[in-house]
Amino acid sequence: MPPNGPDLSESSRPRGKGRPRTVETAAPSLVELLNLVRTGAANTRQELERQSEFGRAVVADRLTMLGDLGLVDESELGTATGGRAPRLVRFAARRAAILLATLDQTAIGVGVADLSGKLLTEHHEAADLTAPPAELAERLGALFRWSMERHAPQGSIWGISLSVPGAVQGATEGDFLTATPPVLPAWEGFPLVETLTRDFGVPVWMRSSVETMTMGELHAGAGIGTRSMLFLKVGRRIGAGIVCDGQLYRGAHGAAGLIGSLPVTSGGRSGPLDALAGLDMIQREGLAAAQDGRSPMLADIQRRGGEISAIEVSQAAQIGDPASVAILTDSGHLIGQVVATLANALNPELIVLSGSIVQTNDILLAALREAVYGASHPFVTRDLRIIRSQMGSSAGLVGAARVASEQLFAPAFLKEWVLQGSPLAHPAFTALHDRLSKTSVPPPPPRARTGQELPK
Repeated sequence: MPPNGPDLSESSRPRGKGRPRTVETAAPSLVELLNLVRTGAANTRQELERQSEFGRAVVADRLTMLGDLGLVDESELGTATGGRAPRLVRFAARRAAILLATLDQTAIGVGVADLSGKLLTEHHEAADLTAPPAELAERLGALFRWSMERHAPQGSIWGISLSVPGAVQGATEGDFLTATPPVLPAWEGFPLVETLTRDFGVPVWMRSSVETMTMGELHAGAGIGTRSMLFLKVGRRIGAGIVCDGQLYRGAHGAAGLIGSLPVTSGGRSGPLDALAGLDMIQREGLAAAQDGRSPMLADIQRRGGEISAIEVSQAAQIGDPASVAILTDSGHLIGQVVATLANALNPELIVLSGSIVQTNDILLAALREAVYGASHPFVTRDLRIIRSQMGSSAGLVGAARVASEQLFAPAFLKEWVLQGSPLAHPAFTALHDRLSKTSVPPPPPRARTGQELPK
């Protein structure tokens, strides 16, 4: 755990004009000024005075405190506009780093980000989330250590942010996890969060993969500058991320966007959207088309011992196999019917699709567009764009970084640690880490010998 920030007790620093009588009373103004700088709302002392409505002496004093804590930097001069060049106030984003991970059904991604949420490095590899959780947790911990060595962050690690397949229950703004939530059935009973908290000594946050990918697209992809957006992830399960007024909408319990559970009807069959339009359906129908002769192309793959997965169906459709085209078209139309309902209710500026099938095939996207434009009000579709994501596997890591950054500096959370200069000194986290250090959890993962050997 890094050392505490500078001693700001009243006995160690004289109280000048604007100096609070106790350092505790400075916390609210420190929080407000730091977040104005961090979000780019103000980057000079004059702008901070206008935005915060604090006096010049108060702003100067709090910036000195934030500088002593290593959270802001004023070493750079701005452009002069008729007088003395103003001194710029910059957020010290490299003060520490955040560890990131995306856990998908078939892959693990890890990365390192700075405190602004900017992705600094990333690594992706195949994985099986149905494997024993202890093995996956060991691999994840080892990849984290390898990433830390590879990136060599200037400061310490301040948090871990995880992206997982299932919905994660909502929590109070800024609250870190104290126990592993029930998001992965195969991991039930395994203390993943407790293990990471104990071994790395930092708070852990977790969000669903749809939410993190939505955040990544909003802040670093096609959604930059949009106020209303729908993000769709098409996989075995189909989920939606909802952006309203520039913010991710999570719902009452973090379960907003579970559109895969909505009932739909296709070809006389009724069931949830996941079952009738997701990757399992595409694989199932592709296998049936190979077996009954409707798709000679898929039948040939099977005859040669190849596996018929959704990817094979997608590839066959892309090169003109009629049966495969029909399967993907049916999937796109069903998903589009549900999305049209959402579009009519929310009137988004942008709809972004992601997932392996969408990324490699135009047919499902075209069918979805047809359904949305055909079933939506003309005002809704007048300026609506429906596109595929260009971020690929990076979206989840970028979004996870944004989640951690926003949680670390959420006002209620930040107020409890800003005077110490590190969230690792947050009273609630200190108590949690002390408690976990005394309990028995699985041993820490082995440390990689060098920064380049582990992934091989």
